Amino acid sequence: MQTSVDPDLLLAASADRPRRLLVVDDDPTIRRVLTLNFEDEGYEVSVACNGQEATAMARSLHPDVMILDVMMPGTDGFSVLKSLRSSPQTDDIPVVLLSAKASDDEVFAGWQSGADSYVTKPFEIEEVLRIVARIAAEA
Repeated sequence: MQTSVDPDLLLAASADRPRRLLVVDDDPTIRRVLTLNFEDEGYEVSVACNGQEATAMARSLHPDVMILDVMMPGTDGFSVLKSLRSSPQTDDIPVVLLSAKASDDEVFAGWQSGADSYVTKPFEIEEVLRIVARIAAEA
């Protein structure tokens, strides 16, 4: 399914170069869906499968936006976000948390952890595209 975000946001986000997006999820299907849709929108997408990889890639790539799964084996998304926010090298990377944790308390914890947005699974790809485009345009 072809989707599209507001062309003004995409143009603003890609004036100098394609926006860099880091997608972090232990589910290969979710990584693939996000990658294909964001590449269709002109983003340069990198992927990580776990928290350790995500932290290292965030430091080396310094993406414009990061989509970060909360529940992953080993280092979870909250721990990755805490690590990013505690380092001057990565504390400014906008992070969209993506999680099956959907209770009010869990979503509130996501916001309190320093996330720029919180999207619950299952998600609508159009919503994620809009959120990331808005955040990228503001960055």
